[in-house]
Amino acid sequence: MANTGAVLIGFILTIVVKLFFAPYEFVGLLIIGFITGYLAHSGALGGLWNAALAGSLGTIISALLFILVATFGGSFAGLFGGLTGFTISGITSLFAVIESLIYYAIVMGITGAIGGALAPKDN
Repeated sequence: MANTGAVLIGFILTIVVKLFFAPYEFVGLLIIGFITGYLAHSGALGGLWNAALAGSLGTIISALLFILVATFGGSFAGLFGGLTGFTISGITSLFAVIESLIYYAIVMGITGAIGGALAPKDN
């Protein structure tokens, strides 16, 4: 079962790292995964699950923010005039989002398991 507070904190920190600290993304994900796993207080498996969940949610929301900014930041004529190009770029973006989902879940899940193993377990 997911610890809502730990996942929410990890989710927010993941978005902050993705949007503002992109050059330090890998180190940031390691630290956030550890923090999320530690805050979950549910052992290694619970830390892994909570950190992976926080990373996945952060990836999805960051991707949606990027797509909204890219779409509505430009002109609407480009959106409706080049519908084929928009569809192809959307499909390509979907593959990039799936790759990021897997990457974030694995990196944050591993350090989340370490954080969860080090944290005192709540009964």
